[in-house]
Amino acid sequence: MSTEKNTDRTPGENAEGTGTQGGISVTRVLDAPPERVFRAWTTPEQFAAWYGGDAEAPLDRVTMDVRPGGEWSLVLLVPDHGEMPFHGVYREVNAPGRLVLTLKDGGAPEDIEGEIVTVTFAGVGGRTEMVFHQGGGNLSAEQYQQARGGWEIFFDTLAQVLRG
Repeated sequence: MSTEKNTDRTPGENAEGTGTQGGISVTRVLDAPPERVFRAWTTPEQFAAWYGGDAEAPLDRVTMDVRPGGEWSLVLLVPDHGEMPFHGVYREVNAPGRLVLTLKDGGAPEDIEGEIVTVTFAGVGGRTEMVFHQGGGNLSAEQYQQARGGWEIFFDTLAQVLRG
């Protein structure tokens, strides 16, 4: 069973928890050891199974060079929206405890690095506390809240895949 800690507000968010350009944070406790959760983030077959929630991520459209400086990319096929490409660069790969990468979607300006995603994985009695943060100041407060909603759906799917 996946449980979620209360992460309604992170430093920099206002009293309503709507977020600011400081980014978003989500914490989940997942029913799998850290090594397995880390692999779900760093193996094309597993990443494609959960990233995007219900959207399809064809495996032939996923690339991952999981090392500092290595690039990753994925294309989601979203009904009624078409293709949604995402890509970035791994900044830090510390298996199975920490992953830092950049994230850009197809609409992001070319001259920005993108959002910075930091994910930590801590073992808790055979389970994993996964702490996710996305920031970088490239999105408005409203866009960060939309992103939070998307990640929540993605992480629900991740929990299902890990229970698999």
